[in-house]
Amino acid sequence: MKSPLSGLFKNLFIVILLFLAVAVIFTYVNNPAPKVTEISLTQLAADINAGKVKDVIVSSNDLQVDYTDGTKAHTMRDPVDPLSQSLLNYGADKSKLDAVSFSFVTQNSVWSWLGPLLLTVILPLLLLGIFFWVIFRQARTGAAQTFDFTKAQAKLFGAEGAPKEKVTFKDVAGLKEEKAELEEIVDFLKNPHKYLKMGARIPKGVLLVGPAGCGKTLLARAVAGESDVPFFSISGSAFVEMFVGVGSSRVRNLFAAAKKQQPCLIFIDELDSIGKVRGPAITGGHEEREQTLNQLLTEMDGFEQNDKIIVLAATNRPDVLDPALLRPGRFDRKIVIHLPDIKEREEILKIHSRGKPLSNDINLREVAERTPGFSGADLANVFNEAALLAAKKNEKEVVQKDLLVSIEKVLLGPERRSHVMSDKEKKITAYHEAGHALVAALTPDAEPVRKISIISRGMAAGYTLKVPSEDKFLRTKKEFEAEIRVLLGGYVSERVHFNDVTTGGSDDLLKASELARSIVKKYGMSTLGPIVFGDRQDDMFLEREFGTPRNYSEQVAEDIDREVEKIIKKAEEEADTLIKKNKPILARIADTLIKKETIEREEFEQLIKERDQKKKN
Repeated sequence: MKSPLSGLFKNLFIVILLFLAVAVIFTYVNNPAPKVTEISLTQLAADINAGKVKDVIVSSNDLQVDYTDGTKAHTMRDPVDPLSQSLLNYGADKSKLDAVSFSFVTQNSVWSWLGPLLLTVILPLLLLGIFFWVIFRQARTGAAQTFDFTKAQAKLFGAEGAPKEKVTFKDVAGLKEEKAELEEIVDFLKNPHKYLKMGARIPKGVLLVGPAGCGKTLLARAVAGESDVPFFSISGSAFVEMFVGVGSSRVRNLFAAAKKQQPCLIFIDELDSIGKVRGPAITGGHEEREQTLNQLLTEMDGFEQNDKIIVLAATNRPDVLDPALLRPGRFDRKIVIHLPDIKEREEILKIHSRGKPLSNDINLREVAERTPGFSGADLANVFNEAALLAAKKNEKEVVQKDLLVSIEKVLLGPERRSHVMSDKEKKITAYHEAGHALVAALTPDAEPVRKISIISRGMAAGYTLKVPSEDKFLRTKKEFEAEIRVLLGGYVSERVHFNDVTTGGSDDLLKASELARSIVKKYGMSTLGPIVFGDRQDDMFLEREFGTPRNYSEQVAEDIDREVEKIIKKAEEEADTLIKKNKPILARIADTLIKKETIEREEFEQLIKERDQKKKN
């Protein structure tokens, strides 16, 4: 196929030649060469005797004669005799000859013609060539991008010439069951004939399901590293474009490239961006995302039995995936990756501490205890923030305090010490946080308090950091009620001490209300019975609800509202009773906060012990 650019190059070349021809003609027309008269040596001798000659320029055998009237003439000298002798032989008077100025010029035979050629032809041609080369280069880049538009933008690791960034299971902390499940995949990629001889069919697709940052991508790369096979990595959003058919073409291109590298792995991150449930054909079947999904289903179903390609995909929204993706023969296995527990968090911290100078006081167990619910990405961020903080303070090592401060920074945001509160606001914040901490300390099922601070972080004017003593996968009704009581502790403390309330507890009230409603609607822990109200269409990992439809009557809705109100009122009364009975210790905690701004767990526990000792006395 003839390239459309070849004709363009030919036409432009002709235009350039015409342009140069016109330029040369224009130059010679506007700057004609000066007219020079040819004379003989006899005439030159006569003119010298007549006193008409001003000077003579000698260049080899050429003589250029300049007359006193401004005219010029040209003649040739006799190469045998010297110039002066030749002129004397032709009749020149010696006295007149001495009055004429003679200058000798060494003629450069090359530059005499090359210089004008460079200035008039070659230099303009060179400048035009550079100009059009830049234009054509941009045109070729645009054309290449146009032809590559339907190619999959997948990154290839592990093949010859590809970047060598090998990751193994040793680089993935925890996840013992998940890694054991994937070892079969690794063994198949290393020894595919062992399974094919037995007629076994290895899973074509493995779906990794888990919350953001829990290590799905890292685990997929570890499978490729352990197998030592090429690894194609691409995001689901890279398939979708505004033009219909581009996504499906990229899917075909990806699988065609993978077949040339087999055995290999294909990893599709964020599968839900192209794998959502297909709806009714309102658009006539031309919706780009659905066309991409259909092509993915076809490619996975079209694998031959001896194809040594395994597709790994990751998502945190398994509830929205199309059922056709999850049927046997496509994504045969689903591996759920949970957030790490305390032991796994400690192992993850050990991995992220590699290459960092650590102080002897580093206690990763304490850091793991203070980070429940943190994902692997969060823990990596904690260590990175600690290293940045140590470097900022010109320290040579990362100390334990840097890690503890970075935990709070990741949770709540950076400190806002420039935000100066008035004495009144500082006192209100101190009593608010003291209320949270006091109710938490006096409630048996509440989580223990680690730290109290009235230093602003992020959107919070102050905070009470509570950390569970152990990881929990199940929660009781009493624990939920205790959490609501602690959330209302700040609001009640403000009301008891100042006889007024502020907007500082708005976020606490929102969380308490949502939790109380979940107790009634989601967990069946109210007097309405073990019933779930509303269809469960919430994300199991993001813990958000997206337009939960109502499947209950208005009367039941009123009953739900009354149950929620009852839970909130009961927690408020219990928090009010605790704070009123312990107003002296509340004031002591608040005063300490106003003076020191921060109270650690040890000091807070000492304040609570003083209360218990006074009660005994």
